[in-house]
Amino acid sequence: MFIQMRKITVAEGYADQVVERFSQPGIVEQQDGFVDMKILVKKRRRGDDEVILLVTWESEEHWKKWEKSDAHIASHKARRNESKPEFILNVEVSHYEVKAVKNAVASSVRGDEWAF
Repeated sequence: MFIQMRKITVAEGYADQVVERFSQPGIVEQQDGFVDMKILVKKRRRGDDEVILLVTWESEEHWKKWEKSDAHIASHKARRNESKPEFILNVEVSHYEVKAVKNAVASSVRGDEWAF
């Protein structure tokens, strides 16, 4: 599997707007090899907000196919003339290859044991 991580730093109080935008149905969910998108908001008391998008693909090849697709390119061209919202302060993009996954395992827990 392959993950694209997008870290979006926004002015305090604007995280919900970013979450709303990326929570809407879109064409990425229909793409071959798309697994899921997780939208996370960093817990903070004060200061700039941070939204993380984790987009999981079956493989890097599936992600590359999406990046080069007519649908993806057209979606960016449609927004080309729009100015970036002022509340978006920074965007960082990283890519990761998934090397291992651990899943929950059902187990019985006795009073003197911890289960992880």
